[in-house]
Amino acid sequence: MAPTGTKKGILERLDAGEIVIGDGGFVFALEKRGYVKAGPWTPEAAAEHPEAVRQLHREFLRAGANVMQTFTFYGAQINEAACDLAREVANEGDALVAGGVSQTPAYLSCKSEQEVKATFQKQLDVFLQKDVDFLIAEYFEHVEEAEWAVQVLKTTGKPVAATLCIGPEGDLNGVSPGDCAVKLVQAGADIVGINCHFDPETCVKTVKMMKEGVEKAGLKAHYMSQPLAYHTPDCNCQGFIDLPEFPFGLEPRILSRWDMQKYAREAYNAGIRYIGGCCGFEPYHTRALAEELAPERGFLPAGSEKHGSWGSGLEMHTKPWVRARARRDYWENMKPASGRPFCPSLSNPDSWGVTKGHADLMQQKEATSQEQLKALFEKANKGQ
Repeated sequence: MAPTGTKKGILERLDAGEIVIGDGGFVFALEKRGYVKAGPWTPEAAAEHPEAVRQLHREFLRAGANVMQTFTFYGAQINEAACDLAREVANEGDALVAGGVSQTPAYLSCKSEQEVKATFQKQLDVFLQKDVDFLIAEYFEHVEEAEWAVQVLKTTGKPVAATLCIGPEGDLNGVSPGDCAVKLVQAGADIVGINCHFDPETCVKTVKMMKEGVEKAGLKAHYMSQPLAYHTPDCNCQGFIDLPEFPFGLEPRILSRWDMQKYAREAYNAGIRYIGGCCGFEPYHTRALAEELAPERGFLPAGSEKHGSWGSGLEMHTKPWVRARARRDYWENMKPASGRPFCPSLSNPDSWGVTKGHADLMQQKEATSQEQLKALFEKANKGQ
């Protein structure tokens, strides 16, 4: 076990050209396991079921991740427990702890810059007390709010990463990925990139656009990508949340481990060195990233000891036709069937098209009423 003080920091690793592999999507993984409620997606499990959160951290570490992102939100007790769990597991290997903040209801409700920044500031007390290794501002649909988050996080003196949940069309105000990245770097972000909402192919394409914008502006940054583990070619600018399958019918879209190896290579070739995942990612997806990049990293993760890359373990199978699948070209050229008769290949996104300031997004303290739900159902039935 490497004590925290002897570990290289995130920027030290990236400056040296090392590959950093992030962990996966905790809210979706723990929802499937029965520890998180779909909808609010809040991480009470960090305090209520620490054994579940600890185990998932441990599985991602074993799969090859070397960043443990705290399973935090907007509650002090939850955040303290989440930081402790992430540090405990990070210290079992050569991993770092990242504390994160995300978009706020306050911003969508058109609160002031001062009020939004105060929300971010409140999260920093726990992160500083627990001495996380670096900070991430993630899951922002509007670059303006992400800039405010970066400015607040930068006051800590810790390295700051900033990721937007946007695609090639840019943020929800139409700011291009390149311009978004420039704004984030100018705000103080050391690492910029994309997380959530879209699949790896879309995210890598968008990070490339960010990289081009930063370089054109004469600025420097490191780049990261943490996409979904779902195929999203039919998504519009708001991503998978608009898909009719969200959140309970996404399984037919799940990426295979072979899709993940392709993603890892494409991200690396694009100059991205912080490569991880978000919603839908399970430890075996992270293991696929680590296996693909093992030649560059110089080692395989512990989770590959009984596995072998590209199905080499199948060489021991009793059936000869299965043994014949123990090769890379078989799996790279596989076009998996869904097994679902009459299942469409693509969906028609809901495309409500609402963003900051819209009445449907105004923050309220009480639960949604039956009258409000009825109005939403009627709007959906009429195609908005």
